[in-house]
Amino acid sequence: MTTTLARPADGEGSVQVQQDPSAKIEEGALVIAVYGKGGIGKSTTSSNLSAAFSKLGKKVLQIGCDPKHDSTFTLTHKMVPTVIDILEEVDFHSEELRPEDFMFQGFNGVQCVESGGPPAGTGCGGYVTGQTVKLLKEHHLLEDTDVVIFDVLGDVVCGGFAAPLQHANYCLIVTANDFDSIFAMNRIVAAIQAKAKNYKVRLGGVVANRSADTDQIDKFNARTGLKTMAHFRDVDAIRRSRLKKCTIFEMEPTEDVIAVQNEYLSLAKKLSESVEPLEAESLKDREIFDLLGFD
Repeated sequence: MTTTLARPADGEGSVQVQQDPSAKIEEGALVIAVYGKGGIGKSTTSSNLSAAFSKLGKKVLQIGCDPKHDSTFTLTHKMVPTVIDILEEVDFHSEELRPEDFMFQGFNGVQCVESGGPPAGTGCGGYVTGQTVKLLKEHHLLEDTDVVIFDVLGDVVCGGFAAPLQHANYCLIVTANDFDSIFAMNRIVAAIQAKAKNYKVRLGGVVANRSADTDQIDKFNARTGLKTMAHFRDVDAIRRSRLKKCTIFEMEPTEDVIAVQNEYLSLAKKLSESVEPLEAESLKDREIFDLLGFD
């Protein structure tokens, strides 16, 4: 099971990647890739969704796909080492590693892995994602997992950061009720359209985040065929949970906190039981510009 690399002459150490088609996550696990504009709250959404799945009795694995490796710290209460850093320590001899070297248990038994990333300007994030999945398979760590959540860097939709879509059943797009977030969402829809031609991934739906209203999201959904699966308003307890380095399920159960917890549990149930794949169509840039805004 090898990954084919091509090294173009565009800078020392530069790496591009073509994913090994045999390095796939086994059938049976529900695999979700979480995308959205940079800073929109994907890691918060991913971690709280992982926690919600665990509350439903699921065995959950969350894979952070960001060089910042901050996807899972609210689950583990710490910054964990990345797969790429640990592989470098053993000169990429993965047989020398033990699961506890790169996988860490978080809140309510959620297993956490941070892929990390290559140094800036020197490589492809898809290579790191591929190496992470390969390592998990080599150690048989995906065989007893019910749910796998990929938390993916920003709104980059190059081949590398679209790599998790090759493993996913569904993509969730996190967005706010504003032009920039929806513009990024449209690009992600286009990426999923492209990947769906050759892979099983389909659009699961939209998570409206940090937004009192959803009127602009609703406009875009109606035009493209998307659907909002959950709506998280700008609740201060969510922000404070990140500062306390914990999930929303570990916060004091105020009325606002309980409402957010219930929304995450509802989203997890929908994804487990009743999600309907969406056949959405992305828009041209000018169409989004003309669609959104006030009359």
